[in-house]
Amino acid sequence: MRGTPTTTRGPARGPEWRTRADYTGGVYGSMLAASVVIGVGTLGSLPRVELVALLLLTGAVFWLAHVHAQLFGARLAQGAVGRRAVLQVCREEWPILEAAVPPAAVVAISALLPLDMPGTLWLALSVAVAGQVGWSMAAAARAGASRRQMAVSASVNLLLGLLIIIFKIVLKE
Repeated sequence: MRGTPTTTRGPARGPEWRTRADYTGGVYGSMLAASVVIGVGTLGSLPRVELVALLLLTGAVFWLAHVHAQLFGARLAQGAVGRRAVLQVCREEWPILEAAVPPAAVVAISALLPLDMPGTLWLALSVAVAGQVGWSMAAAARAGASRRQMAVSASVNLLLGLLIIIFKIVLKE
């Protein structure tokens, strides 16, 4: 669209920003959350609280890292970076942090379920992988992908999620 401001990920957000939202960060954030779950070593006396904190804090750090990279990697080369650009990049990268919330929520409520910590970890990992597939489908749909392309995207992300699960089985079991 001629005359439409652009970002490093496409046209700037206007009233129709939801229809053009880029959710690929959610795929990345879900993979990150799954990696945190399989990478958890020994947790202390409050393992669920520690895992929730680890998931959310890791998501926040990676979100901030992506915001920084977008602002100072691509945008600084285009000129001064103002408050509006900072807020826009924060919104664009938000799915990275948002993707950590469902696995963290599952861990938080798992104490109410008849699950021990290994069961909680498997549930959180399953939710993260499901999120990864869901985010990939949302990203593909927002990009205007065909049903076949969406199925391919979901399949590839499911395969990546299954690789993470295989890593957990090989490394931790």
